[in-house]
Amino acid sequence: MSLTHGWIPLVAPLIALTTLAFAVGWRSRRWRLVALPVALLAGVALAALTHRYVLFEGLADQAPPMSVWVWIALSGLAVGVLVLGWRGSRWWRRGSSALAVPLCLLCAALTLNTWVGYLPTVRSAWDRMTGTAPHAVTDRAALARLRQDGARPGRTTLVSVRIPDAASGFAHRDELVYLPPAWYATTPPPLPVVMMIGGEFGHPADWWDSGGAGRTINDFAATHGGHAPVLVFVDYSGAFSNDTECVNGTRGNAADHLTKDVIPYMVSTFGVSSNPANWGIVGWSSGGTCALTLAVMHPELFRAFVDIDGQPGPHAGTKQQTIARLFGGDPQAWAAFDPSTVITKHALYLGMSGWFAVSAPTATVYRPGRGGGAAQPTVAQNANSEDLAATANALCQLGDNQGIECSVVPEPGRHDFSSAATAFAHALPWLASKLKTPGVPKVSMPGSVAAP
Repeated sequence: MSLTHGWIPLVAPLIALTTLAFAVGWRSRRWRLVALPVALLAGVALAALTHRYVLFEGLADQAPPMSVWVWIALSGLAVGVLVLGWRGSRWWRRGSSALAVPLCLLCAALTLNTWVGYLPTVRSAWDRMTGTAPHAVTDRAALARLRQDGARPGRTTLVSVRIPDAASGFAHRDELVYLPPAWYATTPPPLPVVMMIGGEFGHPADWWDSGGAGRTINDFAATHGGHAPVLVFVDYSGAFSNDTECVNGTRGNAADHLTKDVIPYMVSTFGVSSNPANWGIVGWSSGGTCALTLAVMHPELFRAFVDIDGQPGPHAGTKQQTIARLFGGDPQAWAAFDPSTVITKHALYLGMSGWFAVSAPTATVYRPGRGGGAAQPTVAQNANSEDLAATANALCQLGDNQGIECSVVPEPGRHDFSSAATAFAHALPWLASKLKTPGVPKVSMPGSVAAP
């Protein structure tokens, strides 16, 4: 059952509003003139304070829809009605008041989830609450038996792994690895790898559950004789509420985990390629920023990235707040992870390519990355820049000046995982080609002369 489409997002608000209406009722004159206005003010105040907190903390790359604030306000109203109207009310009105609070909160959560698309179904929400792995997951012991038996699954092998954190000390959750059918060959070639990074307040399984990555990579492998990159779904936050922005800082050494823990583990455990020409990164939202940041900081590790609706750089509020919250007030530490600063100070990049996908109207723009650009474009540094197209174009031009081949590609839709899934499906043929996946023909970047 879908949580973003169908009957649940339609029926739940109707039930909540009906229950709240019964709870409010048409009571005494004092109730209408005093208690009810106070409850309404409480709801408006709750929505205003939540809005201020979200903006102050930089918790969202894009502004949430108005419906989210409406349901938060209604939740505050429901609490006010419950507290102020309990005394002297009949049992059925008290029951309606008590029931209205969780129903309004549920609708606020459903509205928020519809906006971002993190949990597309009831099953995915239940699995996340109970800590259950995706239904397709296989453990390491079962994988060893499959390979020993010479098994070549026709669809997918998704493995849950616990990657050591010896190099980073970063506490993280279990991560996931997708192995294509080609990995089961008797003498498989060292396959390329794509690091998959989700959005803020996410989970390693988000790309698989919400971003359609499983369906996309399975379809790709099926049309290329079982050949596809290995995907590793990483954990850059360690917990739901810990937004590291993939940097080394006060919230943990997330960057070191991704570069110093994950890569050696993948090479030693799964025999994938150690050549940076065979490694890429895909990320959505704050994960898109991570993909850009890690790629331009470590061209010795990665040669391609797909930045889907990313920001100008790591953020946790304004620039000053970001420096304080993520880097303990050290502006030099911030500059070391700011993509614009890193690109500008770096020597000419060799062999680096980037795909900027944006869920906003814009023209497809290709830049060959020949270097030598005259003026450096200005990239907004303050957090929560909602002009995705302007940000992507400025970053692509900046990269072009320093030798990074790139394209800005519009993806009709919204800033949600559904649009991210479409963007990944469109970028995968190019990315697999760029990373030299066996059996995959050359695919040019969108907008280039050679592109179809």
